[in-house]
Amino acid sequence: MTEPRPTVTPGDPAPDFALPAIDGNGTVSLQDYRGKAPLFLALFVGLWCPFCRRAIAQAAAADEALKASGIETLGIVATPPENARLYFRFRPTRLRLAADPELTTHRAYGVPKPAVTPEFMKMMEATPVNPDGVLPRPLPIPEAAAAVGKLDGYAENATDQADMERQWPQLKGQFLIDRDGVVRWASIECGTEGLTGIGKFPSREEILAAAQAVLRH
Repeated sequence: MTEPRPTVTPGDPAPDFALPAIDGNGTVSLQDYRGKAPLFLALFVGLWCPFCRRAIAQAAAADEALKASGIETLGIVATPPENARLYFRFRPTRLRLAADPELTTHRAYGVPKPAVTPEFMKMMEATPVNPDGVLPRPLPIPEAAAAVGKLDGYAENATDQADMERQWPQLKGQFLIDRDGVVRWASIECGTEGLTGIGKFPSREEILAAAQAVLRH
């Protein structure tokens, strides 16, 4: 088993990657942006994750404002390209997306994957969350995930199930990378709030404030 890498932090060089583009147009790499534009990079897990499905929509909502500032956005979704293409055929997005079912980018950027211990499972069942306020009240994490999935009306397929079994409980992360390929801002799920941060995605205001700081570099 590969030892986890330290989490990439501001001032570190952003690890390179080259991944299949979900829109079918070749590959997407960090080199595509180097020297051209800063990049907001959002690392999601598979489409089995209801919080990620909603966070993809949140990233898309911030994309237009970031573009107006000269910053590009890329989301990396941890599922095979064909599964993602099927999903986005019915739920179109203008967000640029790449596929990374084996979480190679999460590992390269050092995004944590907690150990599944009895203590961790008890905390999961005891921690109430309502990440984007869509539920009437916070619910224990497994119940909140099920409730959000029900609201979305999403039916998992066999690929989603396989992704979940391989990936859970991988956390998610977001990074702002300047045009020279240096990370200038990072946000890691549960990084400051513990498990109460499960499913949370930075607000549009947080992302834009961080973007302005990147542009001043």
